[in-house]
Amino acid sequence: MATEFASKAAQVQSSEYPKNIGFALCALTSLFFMWGFITCLNDILIPYLKGAFQLSYTQAMLVQFCFFGAYVIVSIPAGNLVSKIGFQKGIVLGLFIAALGCVMFGPAAVIGLYEVFLLALFVLASGITVLQVSANPYVSALGKPETAPSRLTLTQAFNSLGTTIAPFFGAYLLFSGQDSVSSGAEAVQAPYLLLAAILGVLALVFSALKLPKLVESQDERPKSTRPLTDHPHLILGAIGIFLYVGAEVSIGSFLVSFLHQPSIAGLNEAEAAKLIAYYWGGAMIGRFIGAAVMQKIAGGKVLAFNAVVSMCLIVFAVNQTGALAMWAMLAVGLFNSIMFPTIFSLAISGLGKDASRGSGLLCLAIVGGAIIPILQGLLADNIGLQGSFFLPAACYIFIAYFGLWGCHKKSIKEIAQ
Repeated sequence: MATEFASKAAQVQSSEYPKNIGFALCALTSLFFMWGFITCLNDILIPYLKGAFQLSYTQAMLVQFCFFGAYVIVSIPAGNLVSKIGFQKGIVLGLFIAALGCVMFGPAAVIGLYEVFLLALFVLASGITVLQVSANPYVSALGKPETAPSRLTLTQAFNSLGTTIAPFFGAYLLFSGQDSVSSGAEAVQAPYLLLAAILGVLALVFSALKLPKLVESQDERPKSTRPLTDHPHLILGAIGIFLYVGAEVSIGSFLVSFLHQPSIAGLNEAEAAKLIAYYWGGAMIGRFIGAAVMQKIAGGKVLAFNAVVSMCLIVFAVNQTGALAMWAMLAVGLFNSIMFPTIFSLAISGLGKDASRGSGLLCLAIVGGAIIPILQGLLADNIGLQGSFFLPAACYIFIAYFGLWGCHKKSIKEIAQ
């Protein structure tokens, strides 16, 4: 997913590992599953709240604006807080904050104000941000350093599994027995209170676990004061991350409405919501395929190919009707799969001492998940839903450019060196 943040470097303070290291790793893996699950649930929540409160597309997209906006606003304060209280306490705190956000859906439904739902989403996303900052170092620490990449790959696979399962969960609990939602938002209480209970239990588990003590790695090298603008490929990569995350999130956010149209599939919300699993499931499968392909073909070329195919699929879908249009749009998820890590790695390549600052810039670019859906909502309200998909299609044009040429851009200083 777009919610993959770079974590602070950390190391085990001693050679002591938990006696039951398998259980500890399983518990950490559950966190990756949960935040993938919760993030994808927004794609089901958006059409539900749109019907419940009679919202425009722009107003409905405030769900993603508040959710991904929290990542950008909270990430730096969260990093500072975790540095003070420790990684394990950061995980527990993040779980409790996320649980609080889920609990807030109860009074939000009773009060019946859309603004209260948006506040609850912001709190929920803030908790997940704290988890993102805290959890990744533990995955690296629980075992031998040389096998850390394998453990991180495994946990990210469970993140994708969460995004694949969430549509079925949301469709059943939010749209069960309904062809549409026209008023009231009471159905959100049960699923989000259930999530609050699960997050609360996880918080108790992590407060009791005997995990290794982690400390931030101390980099003895002098810090660079070189402007990041001296790395054109980094700046272009940040734009690429912004556009990719925005396009991926925006397409997922509008999928239920797209499949609901009589000219496309004419599905009710419950049926359409379940099909979102193909979009996110394709991304999960594509990661494994892409990892194998990029052993033989340069990442930039694979990125450009996937971007061009994604753009063509969207253009085809908005100009067609029926099953062809439906499956073309869902197939975009398969080609999205390798984009985030590939853009990130190409943009960070060759930065040397500027790598940590460059990584921070790329993480901030995830705010595209808050901005692009709002812009597509404005287009959908003014020119129609199908026409609005030309915005994410345009995003892929830049990503293709970055894969072929932008990632090779060097400043005059770098060329001279």
